[in-house]
Amino acid sequence: MANHLTLAVAGGRKTQGLVEHCKSLPIDRRVLVVTFTQTNQLELRHRLASQAGDLQNLEVMGWYTFLLRHFAKPFLPFILPSERVGGFDFEGRPYFKAVGKARYMNRKNEVYASELGRLAFEVMQSSGGLLMHRLECLYDEILFDEVQDLSGYDWEIVHQLLLSKIDVRMVGDVRQSVLSTNPRGQKNKKYAYAAAIEWFRDRETKGLLCINYSSVTHRCRAEIATFSDSIFDASWGFPETTSENTACTGHDGVFLVSRKHVDDYVARFQPQSLRHSISSGKEYSLDFLNFKVSKGATYERVLIVPTVNIESFLKKGIHLEATSAASFYVAVTRAKQSVAIIVDQPGDSTLPYWHP
Repeated sequence: MANHLTLAVAGGRKTQGLVEHCKSLPIDRRVLVVTFTQTNQLELRHRLASQAGDLQNLEVMGWYTFLLRHFAKPFLPFILPSERVGGFDFEGRPYFKAVGKARYMNRKNEVYASELGRLAFEVMQSSGGLLMHRLECLYDEILFDEVQDLSGYDWEIVHQLLLSKIDVRMVGDVRQSVLSTNPRGQKNKKYAYAAAIEWFRDRETKGLLCINYSSVTHRCRAEIATFSDSIFDASWGFPETTSENTACTGHDGVFLVSRKHVDDYVARFQPQSLRHSISSGKEYSLDFLNFKVSKGATYERVLIVPTVNIESFLKKGIHLEATSAASFYVAVTRAKQSVAIIVDQPGDSTLPYWHP
C-alpha cells in the first residue's frame, strides 16, 4: 500500500521523520511537502535544505497555496467561465446566502480562505478528472505534515488524493488538534479536530490508508508522558506513550502549585507560563503564551493556569471534551522535565504539591 499515515505523540519527531523519508528518496523523485502554518513551512524548508539539499524536485508549500496554485487558479473556468483568481482574502467571509462568484470571492476576485476548500473541491469535481491527472503528472508523492489541521472540504480533497496514482504520506497527532484550516465550516464537522481519527480509521477500513502509531516521545519525561495519556478518555484508543527522556534535574514530573507559592516557583525554576486565553491568569505578572500559540515549541519546564474544566478534570476525574483536551495536551507536552499546574485545592488529584 502506497498511502501511509503516522500518528505520533508530542515530541515524536514527526517532522523529522518526513525529512528522513525525503533524504532516502531517489534524486529524480518528484515530491511535494504540504503543511498548514507558516512556521511549519519555514522549519521544513530549513531542515530539508540542510539535510536533503541535493533533491532538486522537492517543493514545500502551504495548504492554501496548494489549493490556489493547483486547484483554483488553473481550473476556476470549469465553474466560473468568465472569472479569474485575483488573490487571497484570509479574513473575509461571504454573505451566508451568497451563490456563484460571491460565494467564493470578494469584489476583487480574491478567494475567501473559508471557502477555498469548497472551491477547490468543486473545480476538481467539475474538471472531469483533468485536475487530478495534472497533479499526477507533476508529483510522484505528496507528503502532509500536521495533517490533523485540515478540516471541512479538505478531507474530500485528501480522499481523492488517496484514490489517485500519487503516493500519499501523512504525519500528525490528533491529540494536538488545536488549529483548523476552516474552524467554522460545517462540512465534515463530525471529523473536526481530534475526531479526525475516525476519518483516518474509516479510510484504513476501506483499504485506502495504512495507519502507524508512533508512541515514543523524545521530549517529555516519563511522568509527563503518562499524565498526558490520561487527558484523553481511554475510549479514544490511543496507545500508551513511552519516553526516551531519562534526564534527571532534581525537579522532574508533574506537580500542583498553590497560588501563594507561584512567585517562589517561578523565581526558582523559570518555567514558561501557559494559559488558555488572554482572559486567564490576569492576577499574575507573568510572561504568558496561550496554549495554541505554544504548539510546536519545547521548553524545559512549563507552568499552567488551568481552566475551570481542567480543574474539574484534575480534582474530580471529569474528562474534557475533545477540543479542550487537545489544548491541555498541547500545553502539558511542551515540557521536557516538569509541568506545574496552579491549583489551591487538590480534590481527588494524586499529583504532588510543590512547596518552597
